Amino acid sequence: MTTTPDPAHLVQAQAQDLAARLPPLLVAAQRVAASLTGGSHGRRRAGAGETFWQYRRAIPGDAATAIDWRRSARGPGLYVRESEWAASQGIWLWADSSGSMEWRSLAPLPTKAERARLLTLALAAGLLNGGERVALLQDGSAPASGSGILPRLATALLSPPAHTGLPRPHRPPRHGEIVLISDFLHPADSIAAEIAALAAHGASGHLLQVMDPAEETLPYAGPVRFAGLEGEAEVTSRRAEDWRQAYGDRMRTHRDAIAASAAAHGWSFAIHHTDQPPQHALLALYSRLSLPRSG
Repeated sequence: MTTTPDPAHLVQAQAQDLAARLPPLLVAAQRVAASLTGGSHGRRRAGAGETFWQYRRAIPGDAATAIDWRRSARGPGLYVRESEWAASQGIWLWADSSGSMEWRSLAPLPTKAERARLLTLALAAGLLNGGERVALLQDGSAPASGSGILPRLATALLSPPAHTGLPRPHRPPRHGEIVLISDFLHPADSIAAEIAALAAHGASGHLLQVMDPAEETLPYAGPVRFAGLEGEAEVTSRRAEDWRQAYGDRMRTHRDAIAASAAAHGWSFAIHHTDQPPQHALLALYSRLSLPRSG
């Protein structure tokens, strides 16, 4: 006889698993973020928009001095007053949680998803340490500053997503910066459309493609059965080495298309392999975010 699992027990088990993974991720992210030296990269600029004020709900990590107590007294909850310019000037981060990200070719390597989460949180930690305002692209929160929001970001990154695949932000960022970390094995035209949609709101962006080294070289020989992680049909090769050249050509064509789509909107594109230290990719991303925005 089979029994149906109690939903409450499932939720509790998921919560316990999340709690167990949270401290190691935070520790690892802080350790990687420590490679960033030099503090804030000085992106803040005054602008006419600072005379136009708006309110948002306070979130954990907001300083008490940021609370607008007069507005908060008019209704439930606490509110923070900020300028339209300040609300738009932030950095939105996204780590892909698609099925293809949950793969590694060798046990000692991290999965692509693990590396993407680590890089995302480490980048957030470094930016927050420099006084920047950070948010996750997929959760709809406004960018916030202060190291107190880092555990909230880690929790969100480790929680099962409501949507997998390319990001669908609740509120497309306007005039901020976006960092997308993924294997970008989605169709190239879908990626191009997503970049165009985000860029249309005035956002600048940076794409970091995270790949397992085996995905670059297809280092297999003899009979190999390839099974997809997102419902694709299985494919069997009698001599996998015979596919290597064609596979490499298709991978390069796909990557060139993504890089061209990014460049068309002034976005950057870079590659990171999971057998390389995460600090290398983090420093490169941080350097790109430090560059003055064009336009």
